[in-house]
Amino acid sequence: MKHYKVVAAVIEHEGAILCTQKGEHMHHYLRYKYEFPGGKVEGDERDEDALIREIEEELALTINVNRKIAVVNYQYPDFMITLTAFQCSSTSRKITLTEHIQAIWLPKDKLKTLDWVAADQPILQYL
Repeated sequence: MKHYKVVAAVIEHEGAILCTQKGEHMHHYLRYKYEFPGGKVEGDERDEDALIREIEEELALTINVNRKIAVVNYQYPDFMITLTAFQCSSTSRKITLTEHIQAIWLPKDKLKTLDWVAADQPILQYL
């Protein structure tokens, strides 16, 4: 079974957190689910550098990576991930979607109203 090292950004701006929605996906259990944006760590890339790169590629957004908040190991039916989540900040809410179908900014107390990918659900407990 494939194992991926991935990173996720819990991006805060003026009291709200960025939530991004996946579109069509080869794995049905990930289709149209919400996630904290991020992606795979490449080679010997530092987690923080991978996160900055992924957010720039996926959202055209510049972030500050502030601190690690959680590490989640999760086994999906077809692959396993080790997900490291970081608390991040941005000076802007202006984004350009390149991989997601929707992005919304929500206060922390509204995050659980969304349908999240399974691996991101434990991160909600840390917030």
